[in-house]
Amino acid sequence: MSETIGFVGVGRMGANMARRLAECGYKIGAVLDAHPPTAAALARELRCRHAKTLAAVTAASDIVFTVVTDDAAQLSVFAESGDSLLVGSRGKVFVNCATLTPSVHVEVARRAAARGASAVEGCMASSIPQARQGTLYLMCAGPRKAFTRVKPVLEKLSTSLRFLGKAGRAAQVKALVNMVMNANTAALAEGLGLGDALGLDLDVLREVFGQTGAASQVLKTDGEDMQNRSHDCYFSAAHASKDSTIAWRLGCQAGLHMPVAAATKQQFDTMVARGLGSLDKSGVAELTFKGRQA
Repeated sequence: MSETIGFVGVGRMGANMARRLAECGYKIGAVLDAHPPTAAALARELRCRHAKTLAAVTAASDIVFTVVTDDAAQLSVFAESGDSLLVGSRGKVFVNCATLTPSVHVEVARRAAARGASAVEGCMASSIPQARQGTLYLMCAGPRKAFTRVKPVLEKLSTSLRFLGKAGRAAQVKALVNMVMNANTAALAEGLGLGDALGLDLDVLREVFGQTGAASQVLKTDGEDMQNRSHDCYFSAAHASKDSTIAWRLGCQAGLHMPVAAATKQQFDTMVARGLGSLDKSGVAELTFKGRQA
């Protein structure tokens, strides 16, 4: 496996992706994180370079994955001046995995192309265990030639890989995926909260939900956690707030009235405002069950 891989952003998702690729035989050239001790620990584990600059990651890698927090962070690592992944980037491919505003992916692709590099979206619809196991669901977009080059690497991370076309398309689809998922999560929390207020047996209620039109993937992943107040974080309420905002803004730009998306955004925004953003998205139930946080 001749391609050397770099990572910018090695929190739980990025680090587990790097571990997976290393186990599959890829050389990890360098890692960098906004929290240097995190990158240093992973570099020791994988016996790779802990880069101190973005340019150093590019120099040590053929393909660079970015897994950063938001639009501002993504634009920062691809800055057009100063330290940047774009320095010495001709011939390199960047795979950008964060959930971002689609226009940011388009802008990063433009900046990369101007330097003779390529940017591919690798939007993820999975959680931390899937990153470690190589079973991510990846939605990809960008130049077909660049996607073809990185596809063998992506196939080590993903059991479900979809190419969706030009830059920005994967980010649009990912925003819609998370919009629907978050709405389902908020609705389930209200259903279970109301069931609890009515004195229903929530184990039975969840079983009935699972065998009727109320069934959903969220019911499987979050229903019991909502009931038991177990909100260990796999997908945070803060991320749900951010992603619901992206989708809601896309709807506004398209001239659509989306009251469910707006209400969902408001629920997760409320969690963040009340200091609950670090909880899993299942924590939205803390806003709906009687006797929990008002």
